[in-house]
Amino acid sequence: MKIETAEQGAPGRVTEDRIRVLPNAVVVLDGVTSRTRPPDRNGGWYATKLADELARLITATDPLTDLLAQAIANLAAEHDLVPGDAPSSTAAIVRWNDETIDALVLCDTPVVAFGQTTQVLNDTRLEDLRPVSPDILAHKNKPGGWWVAEAEPLAAHQARTTSWPRSEIRSVIALTDGVSCGVSDYGLFSWEDLAEKPLGEVLDRIREAELGDSEHKRWPRYKTHDDQAIARLTP
Repeated sequence: MKIETAEQGAPGRVTEDRIRVLPNAVVVLDGVTSRTRPPDRNGGWYATKLADELARLITATDPLTDLLAQAIANLAAEHDLVPGDAPSSTAAIVRWNDETIDALVLCDTPVVAFGQTTQVLNDTRLEDLRPVSPDILAHKNKPGGWWVAEAEPLAAHQARTTSWPRSEIRSVIALTDGVSCGVSDYGLFSWEDLAEKPLGEVLDRIREAELGDSEHKRWPRYKTHDDQAIARLTP
């Protein structure tokens, strides 16, 4: 498996996105800092710890939801993390063997597979709730709400999952929302573009577009830039 990655933080800040390349898997995480936790327990800290734990736990055959749930539970126990008052992270996992490619997505870090057709595995529950809820955090990790890796292992079993025959897949990308916005929000690229273009060029083009809309008029959003991370896998 050929693996390419690219990442950069939003200007003026240290990235809280993480990419971890393993012998049979790639993990892409987008850390989210809790409003009430100390700065040394931010989203980047949690994403690093979660990546470490997944690297230790990932096997060839166990369901990805079970592995993510165990990683969340282990971190909550080791670091006394409290549901609803802890840093968190989105998660995308792509795992492969000779026959199949498995994928998991929790929250807004999609995975896209390219073969005879383009297949997007995404989790839009957070995005779907934003226009209708003034307090999005009130719906975090609750039935009917949105789910993210934090301190509640149940969230892992709410993840979206799929498997593809490896022989039918030309490439796979996993990316945080700081990159997927270039397709879904800004319309700068198609998904198919991201299967072919140099990854660094993709990140730079998104940054350029955001700088040209610093007042958020063309693309309404709550911040000008986000951290960016993308991994591309080619069997």
